[in-house]
Amino acid sequence: MYSNNKLGVISRVESVEVKMYTVTPILERLFLIDPRQPPPSSELKTGGHINPAVTFGLFLARKLSLTRAVFYIVMQCLGAICGAGVVKGFMVGPYERLGGGANVVNPGYTKGDGLGAEIIGTFVLVYTVFSATDAKRSARDSHVPILAPLPIGFAVFLVHLATIPITGTGINPARSLGAAIIFNKDQAWDDHWIFWVGPFIGAALAAVYHQIIIRAIPFKSSRS
Repeated sequence: MYSNNKLGVISRVESVEVKMYTVTPILERLFLIDPRQPPPSSELKTGGHINPAVTFGLFLARKLSLTRAVFYIVMQCLGAICGAGVVKGFMVGPYERLGGGANVVNPGYTKGDGLGAEIIGTFVLVYTVFSATDAKRSARDSHVPILAPLPIGFAVFLVHLATIPITGTGINPARSLGAAIIFNKDQAWDDHWIFWVGPFIGAALAAVYHQIIIRAIPFKSSRS
């Protein structure tokens, strides 16, 4: 015989099951999700790249397909163009005065300096992305996926401090392209190639360094 308390608990559980049975089809139709299943794997997420250099590095590391990489890069560039257009629309005066935020090699620096700054800055960023999201670290530190944005954001902050005086900090070809297209003056295009070649070289170096050198180091658990 069940006590009244146990009967009450059972009835509440059954009512929850009935509600879930009723709500689940609605959720599936509206959001294409099933609340009874665990969250989708990382394969179904974009990973929040927002940067063609990051996407390129992850593609070289075979973490996403060529088709998906191209799609991401196209969407990133379109998003950057839209963002630059919104800034121009809301801040016409400062926008023109500050050169539309377009990346250029600043006076006193050569194109080689600018290219080197973009390579090194992007290397730091992409390598941090690899390290912060590495599966080996996730196996040891379950909090890593949650905290990954912190070191990545800090790396972006440090790179900006170092490279703003040189190139205005590109390290994101989409951002550079969006600003150049909307501003669309000669000065925005003169050095534009640097902000594609530099980040892609830096991303490639980071991918090679992480996949071939760092990943080759045997993983040792702290418990062993």
